[in-house]
Amino acid sequence: MIALIIILVASTFLLAVITFINRRNKNEEPEIKIEFSEGCCGAHEVCEKDSLLLSNDIIEYFDDEELDELKGISPEKYSDNQIEKLNNVFITLKENEVAAWLKSLQLRCIELPDDIRDQALMIVSERRNAG
Repeated sequence: MIALIIILVASTFLLAVITFINRRNKNEEPEIKIEFSEGCCGAHEVCEKDSLLLSNDIIEYFDDEELDELKGISPEKYSDNQIEKLNNVFITLKENEVAAWLKSLQLRCIELPDDIRDQALMIVSERRNAG
């Protein structure tokens, strides 16, 4: 009976030591959640919200799925109706959405006419310089 108790105590002790070593080896850090204003997501050392570089390949839509029909078409070949669709989406965007919209169009292989592109780039540049 004493041998059984010694085996149970030793097994419990061994299990506790193994658990302690496993937790220590994992170096688990507590998850810290920080909430940021809509200006920055907080996931990067330098805010990428207004960056035009493609950091991921996730397409974000801005209620503009109909623009996918423009994929691979040169802006010079757009009809007046297609340009109007682009412009309508552009003018409904908030300033903080313009850079993400440009990234979305780039991922979708949709080119903007020069005048809309210039206006969009000006907004992105102003936001970047203001921040």
